[in-house]
Amino acid sequence: MSQWTDMYRQKLTTPEEAVKLVKSGDWVDYGMATSQPILLDKALAGRKEELKDVKVRMSFTFAPRAVVEVDPNRETFTAMNWHMSGYDRKLCAQGLMNFIPMCYRNEPSMYRDILDVDVAMITVAPMDKHGFFNFGLNISANEAITKKAKKVIVEVNEAMPRALGGRGEQIHISDVAAIVEAGSIPMPTIPFKTGDEIDTKIAEMIVKEIPNGATLQLGVGGLPNTVGAMIAESDLKDLGMHTEMLVDAFYLMYKEGRLTNKLKAVDRDKASWAFALGSQDMYDWIDDNPFLAAYPVDYVNDPFVIAQLDNFISINNCVDIDLFGQISSESSGTHHISGSGGQLDFTDGAYRSRGGKSIIALRSTFHNKKTGKDESRIKPTLLPGTIVTDPRSQVNWVATEYGMVNLMGSSTWERAEKLISIAHPDFREDLIKAADDMKIWRYSNKR
Repeated sequence: MSQWTDMYRQKLTTPEEAVKLVKSGDWVDYGMATSQPILLDKALAGRKEELKDVKVRMSFTFAPRAVVEVDPNRETFTAMNWHMSGYDRKLCAQGLMNFIPMCYRNEPSMYRDILDVDVAMITVAPMDKHGFFNFGLNISANEAITKKAKKVIVEVNEAMPRALGGRGEQIHISDVAAIVEAGSIPMPTIPFKTGDEIDTKIAEMIVKEIPNGATLQLGVGGLPNTVGAMIAESDLKDLGMHTEMLVDAFYLMYKEGRLTNKLKAVDRDKASWAFALGSQDMYDWIDDNPFLAAYPVDYVNDPFVIAQLDNFISINNCVDIDLFGQISSESSGTHHISGSGGQLDFTDGAYRSRGGKSIIALRSTFHNKKTGKDESRIKPTLLPGTIVTDPRSQVNWVATEYGMVNLMGSSTWERAEKLISIAHPDFREDLIKAADDMKIWRYSNKR
C-alpha cells in the first residue's frame, strides 16, 4: 500500500459528512460545467435548514443544481454564475441566480488576488499512483480556485477523462480535505450539429480566409460547427488549435488529417485548450492523449500568447451588432443570455497576430417569437440595457450571409456603410434612414 492510498482511505467519506466543512456565511465554489459536483451539491442542499448566507459560485451549468432548486426564496443559498447555460439563463430570469461579469482570461487572477473561497467542491478523475486527481474536461480556473480555497472536497467520477497538460490540470491529495466517490456518472454531452444553408453560406466565406498552417479558435454553436465540418472536408493543411473551448469540430479536423499543430510557434505539436464540451467520442479522444495540452484559461486566452501564433483565426458568433460596430454576445436588452466569456480575449489576440483575423459571424436576421416577425441583427443602436461584449474599437471582421467586412480603421460613416451592406436587404433602407438621423451617413455612401 502506497502512502497516497493510505491517505486516500483516511480522507474518503460520505457526501453528507464532507459538506459539514461548509459553515454559515461561507463562499463555496463549484467550478465550471463538468467540474460541478452532483452528490456534494445534493448533500449541501440537504443542510438548507441549518445554514445561513452560503454564497455559491458556479459556471455553465448542465444539470439542475440542488442548492437552487431546494431554496426558491434564496433563504440560505445565493447562487452566482460566471457564464450562463440555458438552465442558468432561466434561473437568472427568475431572479434565482446572479451573473458575475468578467473577461474570461481574468477569472484565475480574480481568485488569486480578490475573491474568497472557503470551500471548493470539484469533480475530478480518479487518483493516479502519484496521488494526483486530474481536473479532466475543465481546467479553466480550477487550479486557482482550489489553491485559494481553505478546504477542497473532490468528488471522484470514474467517467471523467484524464486530460494531459500543459499545466494546472491536477490537484494532489495532500491539498485535499475530503474525498467523495461518485462511481461513474456520465459526463454531460452536447450533440454536434451543423447549421442550415445560411450557416453554410457564411462558413464558405470564412473558410476561404483560412490559410494553410493557420491556428484556430472556434466558439460553440451551429455556425462554428459548420465552419469546422467544412474545414475537415477541405484540403487545408497543418492547422493548429489554440482554443478556450475544445469542441467536436476540432476532433473532426483531427480525424481528417487537417489538425497537426506542426507549425505553431507556441506549443508546437500540441493542441492547447482550457475546457471541453461535446460528444463522448471526443471525451474518449481527450483521455490520456499527449496530442492535447490543457492549460488554465489565463494562459490560453491571454492576447499576448495568442498574438505569438501567426495566422491566428478566431471565429465566434454574437447576438446583435449596431451601426457603430458595438457587439453584444451576452444579452438582448436586459434579458441575459450567456456571458462575456473569452470573445474579447480572442478578438484582441487574433488582431495582434501576424496574418491573424478575428471574425464575428452572425445570421443577418432572427425570428422574434413574441412578434412573429423577422428582425435584423444589425441594428441602428443596441437595445437599452444591452451589454457590450466587444467595444467598437476592438471589432475586426464581421460576416453575415451577405458578405464580410473589416471595421478596423473605419470611421463611423464607413462602418455604417459596411454593416448595412451585409444586412438583410429588407432592412437596409430603414438602417440607412437611422444612420442619416444619427449623422453617420455620408452623401456619397453606397446604397
